[in-house]
Amino acid sequence: MKYISTRGNSPAKTFTEILLGGLAPDGGLYLPEEYPQVTRAELDAWRKLSYADLAFAVLSKFATDIPAEDLRAIVRKTYTADVYGNGRADSDFSQITPLRTLAPNLHILELSNGPTLAFKDMAMQLLGNLFEYALAKQHAELNILGATSGDTGSAAEYAMRGKRGIRVFMLSPEGKMSGFQRAQMYSLQDPNIFNIAIHGFFDDAQDMVKAVSNDHAFKAQYKIGTVNSINWARVSAQVVYYFKGYFAATQSNDEKVAFSVPSGNFGNICAGHIARMMGLPIGQLILATNENDVLDEFFRTGVYRPRGTAHTYETSSPSMDISKASNFERFVFDLVGRDGAKVREFWANVDRASGNADVAAFDIKDTPYWDSLPKFDLASGKSAHLDRLKTIREVWEEYGVMVDTHTADGIKVGLEQRRPSLPLICLETALPAKFAETIREALGCEPERPVGLAGIESLPQRVEVMAPDVEKLKAYISANVGDQ
Repeated sequence: MKYISTRGNSPAKTFTEILLGGLAPDGGLYLPEEYPQVTRAELDAWRKLSYADLAFAVLSKFATDIPAEDLRAIVRKTYTADVYGNGRADSDFSQITPLRTLAPNLHILELSNGPTLAFKDMAMQLLGNLFEYALAKQHAELNILGATSGDTGSAAEYAMRGKRGIRVFMLSPEGKMSGFQRAQMYSLQDPNIFNIAIHGFFDDAQDMVKAVSNDHAFKAQYKIGTVNSINWARVSAQVVYYFKGYFAATQSNDEKVAFSVPSGNFGNICAGHIARMMGLPIGQLILATNENDVLDEFFRTGVYRPRGTAHTYETSSPSMDISKASNFERFVFDLVGRDGAKVREFWANVDRASGNADVAAFDIKDTPYWDSLPKFDLASGKSAHLDRLKTIREVWEEYGVMVDTHTADGIKVGLEQRRPSLPLICLETALPAKFAETIREALGCEPERPVGLAGIESLPQRVEVMAPDVEKLKAYISANVGDQ
């Protein structure tokens, strides 16, 4: 299988050729030339598989240039109860992503039993093992540059810490994450981990990562790769749990379900979109935003209006405090018939609207492509602070289940938007322990913490604070490469 850029001006490459990178040379994102199709016979066979074997089956359709036995060994090393046994005491860790049923046709898919208590672990642990495998084959090193709004950073650092030939430079918005999230990242003392707190919001950090990635000479000289969801391998790994959740919530492959997905950067729901395009019987994908509702506005109106720092809200679901969704470009590529020229035109219009890439508008209802949106079975909605407090209370009182703020956004919007005939699977984003302040506000009690994470905020922290200056970031990277 070969991969092409959403902007149409880069040569097709294999899975391992794009594994260690991020953006394509033309600034686009990689997608398969065609989505692999899953047959009914395969669905029937996959229903019985363990998570690791299901991951092998799904990823075999994407990573066709990795020998089967090597890939099987990587996924079996990754998806174990030991790795994903850090969550709730009543979870069935052998399932890796247990399905928790709240009521008939209402479920939560547990994705937060990994080492950093967030769904990002589901893909990041695999990515760490894939990177180590590829680098060993190439006798090479990699300097990972990423940006995080809360959970990607810690998941990446825990997956990459101590890995031979890998350094991680992770940007985060200074003071914008929860205390627990900051402590998870900044308390790591591994010499290959570098935390950089940027004055501003996630979008400022993400812009810096993209700017470095688009400096092809610097990227090549310092062997820059990425673990953000612009990395295709991470998105493909997330496709797996849509299949697993579907099988757990249904009795046969004749049924359809709805997935509700809290979304900031569009990576998680993009994986659901891809699973649906492959043939998984998803009847509806429901996108939930917080107060930063750029994506909800698009799916309601056809207007894509990224917002600048001044118009990005700091909320109690901080991992979704994003106003420019990187992975949205992958969906736009499919929406406009996989026409790279149209994608370039789309983003040119976004940029031209105000002369500023941070705040722009483009109404695609003026093109016939808007008429094709319903065929993707996507709905959207918005949840605000009072909504998530109410949802957290109701889920606790009705079902005795404590959910985090982002998962609460997904449940609230999912219940509003789902078609009545469809079972609803709400994707869990993180454990409540990561957002204790809001849990205390909603329930008046402390969320339970997994063993070993008590008092993490009191550990010594190591972080570099920096202005959103790309040249300063490059200087910092060049100064620290080789200092392991």
